[in-house]
Amino acid sequence: MSNNSYPTRDPKEHSERVKNIVPLLKNVLELLGEDIEREGIVKTPERWAKALLDYTKGMEQDPKEHLQVIFKLDEDNYPNNAEDMIIVHNINFTSTCEHHLAPFRGTAHIAYIPNPQSKTITGLSKLSRVVELFAKRLQVQERMTQQITKAIEDHLNPAGVITVTQATHYCMVQRGVEQTSTSTTSTSRRGVFLTNPVLESKFQDYLRIELDNAKY
Repeated sequence: MSNNSYPTRDPKEHSERVKNIVPLLKNVLELLGEDIEREGIVKTPERWAKALLDYTKGMEQDPKEHLQVIFKLDEDNYPNNAEDMIIVHNINFTSTCEHHLAPFRGTAHIAYIPNPQSKTITGLSKLSRVVELFAKRLQVQERMTQQITKAIEDHLNPAGVITVTQATHYCMVQRGVEQTSTSTTSTSRRGVFLTNPVLESKFQDYLRIELDNAKY
């Protein structure tokens, strides 16, 4: 199934897919040397199959489902040629690396400037939904960041949009170089964020202020 297909979600089809995946996962466990009949493992293939479908459920969704909900700003609230940003930051996500099927998790920060002609915006929660949609796929962080930005550009037609993601990759933590404190940052820009570096600086300054003052 490609990342560009959006099949209808059907509970019966879901159950059938779980049923088909279970024997394959039993075989994987046996090849790893596990006893698939022991008490702690006997139900693992079914749980694993359901989890895999949950980790990749974003493959069955179109970002249009979320970004078609828009609102219009009037001139009094948003004057022509304004460069004021709408920013949603610290959107948490967990995704699955397509190279090793290991999780990577982090945060996304998004800013967009409404189109000066249409002045349309979307609900703030919709941006979080878009992040989740693309995170719930077999992914690489760089592509996910670009997909989020492109979806917002395609469906809201803003003057500009920028996405920054920061993540820890467990394929690096649990295997290979075993870097436990390394994080990866990816960026994606469209529209005026490509032509006006001052806007990106303002966005980065805002994030720096917010992240420095965050209380955990």
